[in-house]
Amino acid sequence: MAINSDQDIVTARQKGRALAMELGFSTGDATLIATSISELARNIVSYARRGEITLKIVQASSRQGISIIASDSGPGIRDIRQAMRDGFSTSGSLGLGLPGVRRLMDDFEIASEPGRGTMVTVKKWKL
Repeated sequence: MAINSDQDIVTARQKGRALAMELGFSTGDATLIATSISELARNIVSYARRGEITLKIVQASSRQGISIIASDSGPGIRDIRQAMRDGFSTSGSLGLGLPGVRRLMDDFEIASEPGRGTMVTVKKWKL
């Protein structure tokens, strides 16, 4: 789904929570998924202005989960290691977005190239 505005953030969050509940995630895990989507989508709006969030159901052996891919063609992240530190922010925020998402989800991958954009892929597995 396209992420271009605050309303898109709300919609993506709602869709993620609904998918998590449909798949039988606990209410707590559905909230973690929704919060992660919100943080990733907020980064898109704040830094790249536009991008997209893709939600997928994933299977690995006997477990099922949700994959969230946040991608944009924005300015990219110059120093990923620094961006993953708690408290680091280039926008004056609390700097909890990416490190927080990494803690909330089970799998976390980030790829970014300055001037070309960023892709964050996270997964939450159902217990």
